[in-house]
Amino acid sequence: MLSSQLLIPTLKETPADAETPSHRLMLRAGLIRKVASGLYTWLPLGLMVLRNIETIIREEMEKANAQELLMPVVQPKELWQESGRWEQMGLEMLRMQDRHQRDFCMGPTHEEVITDLFRNEIHSYKQLPCNLYQIQTKFRDEIRPRYGVMRAREFTMKDAYSFDLDQTAFDRTFTGMHAAYTRILERTGVHFRAVEADSGKIGGAKSYEFHVLADSGEDKIAFSDTSDYAANIEKAEAIPPAPSENTNQSITEEKQRVATPNQKSIDSVCKFLKIQKHTALKTLIVESETGLVALVLRGDHELNEIKAQNIAGVSNPLTFADETRINAELGCPVGSLGPVGLEIPIIADHSAAATDNFTCGANENDFHFTGINWNRDVRAFECADLRNVVDGDPSPDGYGRLQLKRGIEVGHIFQLGTLYSAAMKATIQDKEGKALTPIMGCYGMGVTRLVAAVIEQSHDDSGIIWPLSIAPFKVHLLALNYHKSEQVRTAANDIYTACQKAGIKVLLDDRGERPGIKFADADLIGIPLRVTVGDRALADGNIEFQSRREKDKQILPLDSIVTLLKQACSS
Repeated sequence: MLSSQLLIPTLKETPADAETPSHRLMLRAGLIRKVASGLYTWLPLGLMVLRNIETIIREEMEKANAQELLMPVVQPKELWQESGRWEQMGLEMLRMQDRHQRDFCMGPTHEEVITDLFRNEIHSYKQLPCNLYQIQTKFRDEIRPRYGVMRAREFTMKDAYSFDLDQTAFDRTFTGMHAAYTRILERTGVHFRAVEADSGKIGGAKSYEFHVLADSGEDKIAFSDTSDYAANIEKAEAIPPAPSENTNQSITEEKQRVATPNQKSIDSVCKFLKIQKHTALKTLIVESETGLVALVLRGDHELNEIKAQNIAGVSNPLTFADETRINAELGCPVGSLGPVGLEIPIIADHSAAATDNFTCGANENDFHFTGINWNRDVRAFECADLRNVVDGDPSPDGYGRLQLKRGIEVGHIFQLGTLYSAAMKATIQDKEGKALTPIMGCYGMGVTRLVAAVIEQSHDDSGIIWPLSIAPFKVHLLALNYHKSEQVRTAANDIYTACQKAGIKVLLDDRGERPGIKFADADLIGIPLRVTVGDRALADGNIEFQSRREKDKQILPLDSIVTLLKQACSS
């Protein structure tokens, strides 16, 4: 392809609303253009990368015995009512009506549609296992689209759905799909981790997320420094501290009521009383099915909302109580609350329950208690894992300590069990002719998000650095003074033609731009292999070769370059 014939509208300046490296670089390199909030047009260069990733996905899905199909973006309300999710999905699901006032939605996912297809077309155990996938548009009406295509409203996803006769067969399918996801990400050239995760609105007993490691990632993942344990921070278990880790265990202080005027936050209270945050407890009031519930954590720990809302009776999704209601029912404003004398259910995080002689709110405005101890001062309470893990916590598998890193979730696979097949009455006949409900799995990968994740992990101050496997072109051929020098034009055209004959996808910069502009654009769009043709080197029968990942340039004989490029592209 010639640069003069390809739409690559690069930008010198970064758009003001671009927050992350991938968003900035995708706009500047001319990969995407914004249409509206969370909606993007993919331009030729960006679409090439997208299609290369899709090719890798299709190859690995075929190895995993998955069959490709294509389901509609628009889905009828009736299917979602059968699964019970029409009301559960909330405002993220864009609902609409057709001209006959029939209700539809823009599909945020396709469990209902695929289960409906299965129950209508698959009837015998002989047709299992069945693994079907698509690469299709999804729409989720994000309340705050951000980070470009990383958190867009419309996006491309690969989603697969498996149906198996029994748990043993399903385990084989699930293991095969886990391996396929691993191979896909390895082939795209990213550093990643597969981690245990919460199943969220998709549901199911167990799930794993695949995270590309990047400082800009929205999610935190925890992994052991000595074992294979890894989990999303939403899922990572905080192990109850051993008795030997309890603070001040041998000394029991006396309860004291102290004035803390205008001190409402943990930080301000601890600073005012000159105490450490881990010796103070904070009390959060949330809604439950029967009224208010108090959640108590150490001052230096953060509430894990997913863990909290999964506790029986606590509202799901987690809902914090309104301050007006707290004042009316508990007689105390937020900021001075504590578990002593509180006449609502109390759930203490394990670390909070292991803390002695702690400071907490006195349930009286501008006053706190010090020297508080569980059982003596607070008798009725339950214990649960309520907090986010932190660096240095013991690994839940018993090996090593946890480390935290940020990651970008690009894949999520779920063990659905019979959640959808039972709800939608999808059955098959077993060997005895009896109706059997198949076990399902669900496997999603964000294709457009993966493009952004690669850039987040693979860029420098000058631009993108594409891995060879997904780059829009393998070779960027920069012809300096192309329109004025016959020598440069002839050599560049010869290399271009030879690369095409060798099956190497090459971009020839034949524009009449200055060398500085050509080099800057080449760095920005990030094609992995660069060949520069100029009069000075050609005078000695040479050209210049450089990898986008390396700063050093090589001067090579002109007649050897195509052989070198073949080797580089096949490695």
